[in-house]
Amino acid sequence: MRIQIDVTMNYRFLQPNTVFLALEAAHTDGQTVLEDRLSLGPAQLTRITGDAGVGERIWARVPDTEMHLTYRALVDVTRPDPALESLNAMPLHAIPGAVAPYLRPSRYCQSDKFLMFVDKRFGDFSGGQKVLAMRDWITDELSYVSGSSGVDTDVLETFAGRQGVCRDYAHLLCTLVRAAQIPARFVAAYSPHIDPPDFHAVAEVWLDDAWHLVDATGMASADDMAIIAVGRDAYDTAFMESQSPAELLTQTVQVTQV
Repeated sequence: MRIQIDVTMNYRFLQPNTVFLALEAAHTDGQTVLEDRLSLGPAQLTRITGDAGVGERIWARVPDTEMHLTYRALVDVTRPDPALESLNAMPLHAIPGAVAPYLRPSRYCQSDKFLMFVDKRFGDFSGGQKVLAMRDWITDELSYVSGSSGVDTDVLETFAGRQGVCRDYAHLLCTLVRAAQIPARFVAAYSPHIDPPDFHAVAEVWLDDAWHLVDATGMASADDMAIIAVGRDAYDTAFMESQSPAELLTQTVQVTQV
């Protein structure tokens, strides 16, 4: 699938500021960035490699009190939608060193608190079938409610409240999968099917020695998503971090199939 991405971001700061950005489609397996252009006016940019070598993050030194950003990209998504039910979990001793950190609890995904629940609720499943059972349980149990959570909402609150947005769905799926001793990481992505249009969040699980995308909201699938960044949770993949208070003026994210 070929998708076009258009992002505009306008923010006001109290003073000249430095922001940390993660919003460009990554040059990574399963997708090809055919064209891309990022404009930040007079800002000075420094690029660094993203977590796990996926994508790039940008330090942008904004010399004014306002930031006007535009980003446009054309991306071919070539990865297939995986048949998770046929995939196997890897034995712990066979999990590579670069993957092992995604077995552990993180700031928003306290997977150590869910060991008993996962064993009781999903203990009869294994491998990809277990991941699918967890995804389906989240889809059935949670209600997607815009504005129902904030930047500090963790998985314990989501589990108790049974509602959230894509960020919370991804956190809960990562948490349950990690509690089952299967590596899972948080993924920031673009997809043309997100309602309302915005940056999207999904999970990625390690089965049969490879990463596979899973969206518990049901709005996107592996074959229509362009990955931006990966990390332990939303803390690692925020589209913007600001060194000083930032006032949102306008922001739009449009993703269309072409």
